[in-house]
Amino acid sequence: MIASIKFYKETNFKETVIGKIPIDWKIVRALDAAEYINGYPFSPKDWKTKGLPIIRIQNLNDPLAEFNYFQGDIDERYKVKDGDLLFSWSASIGVYIWRGGDAVLNQHIFKVIPKSFVNKMFLYYVLFLAIEQLKKRIHGSTMKHFRRGELRTTFIPLPSLPEQQRIVEVLSCVDFAIQRVEEAIARAERLKKGRMQHLLTKGIGHKEYKETPIGKIPKDWRVVRLENVAEIRGNKRINSIEKIAFIPMELISESKIFADYQIRTKEEVKSFTYCEPGDILLAKITPSLENGKQGIVPYDIPNKIALATTEVFPIHCKKVSTLFLFYILKFSKFRNKIIASMTGTTGRQRATKRSVLKLEIPLPSPLEQQKIAEILSSTDNILQLKKKKREKLVRMKRRLMDLLLTGRVRVIV
Repeated sequence: MIASIKFYKETNFKETVIGKIPIDWKIVRALDAAEYINGYPFSPKDWKTKGLPIIRIQNLNDPLAEFNYFQGDIDERYKVKDGDLLFSWSASIGVYIWRGGDAVLNQHIFKVIPKSFVNKMFLYYVLFLAIEQLKKRIHGSTMKHFRRGELRTTFIPLPSLPEQQRIVEVLSCVDFAIQRVEEAIARAERLKKGRMQHLLTKGIGHKEYKETPIGKIPKDWRVVRLENVAEIRGNKRINSIEKIAFIPMELISESKIFADYQIRTKEEVKSFTYCEPGDILLAKITPSLENGKQGIVPYDIPNKIALATTEVFPIHCKKVSTLFLFYILKFSKFRNKIIASMTGTTGRQRATKRSVLKLEIPLPSPLEQQKIAEILSSTDNILQLKKKKREKLVRMKRRLMDLLLTGRVRVIV
């Protein structure tokens, strides 16, 4: 569809409070472009196990988040239908098109009903730009939010309704492509989960199984403690190297196999955990551990040593395949046992070294470990390719938004 749409570069602009826009465009206050209906202040006593789903902020940000439900009469203004435009204004500020069917709206989220001169999907896109203005006027320290009144001093560009619709056609094409890739990612995630469940409990081609303290496993597999096949490295001082690879927590992924790294001087790294290529870095602090953060130290790091955040256990494999143990520690059946051992104050809980070393895991033959790791890593590689494709499309969408929603590139109506 995009190929049939004609574009041209705009040269005639005027200065406004939001910067240069085409001379024939208007700017309007966000509050004047739509009606903003705040959700109903549900309390936990209203929550039921069935009925209409209650849309809370976590349900907008996490497609796997569980719903609470509401039964009873409620004003129509709080009801949401598929395709409604929603704008969360507290804790996590964002704009969403609801795709979950009939539901009711919780407080801290606006249902946005555009005025007749504003296309709903165009408003959805330009509100992303408005968020940048709103972020400069956010209130609160622990619960970040903006007040409704801020929408009076938040401005959005407004071309003619036909041009709004043509801009939406372009951006919707990219959104559709992103949606298709996300569906493919979801399928790959389900495939990976199913393969992990099967391969890490039943192995490859086995017909006889035995009961063990960790459940049923193939008859010729062993159950060992992690400390029998791997070790957690101790710290070492680095004196002779001026620049070194450093791995902070943000460069340890929840989905990739290998961690990323930065090159820093020794003086820039005040506290650290020593590690070497091939070590598995397992996050030990909440919520990183629960979120699945772990990564293998890359084999190409300079000097063959690295320093990592102190909030990881660097695990050196001695009698087990590194990739096999990587997937064992990713598998919820075993990871949850480490999570259950966490101690400390709320928000700063950490897993214990003992819980990792004493973790009981299944141990196939070295050849079967290798085969299992190869199958799971190939699934991961396919998943990463799909995620890179999504990232590329998202960047393309952002670039198109920057051009089309500022009028630097125009769509011929």
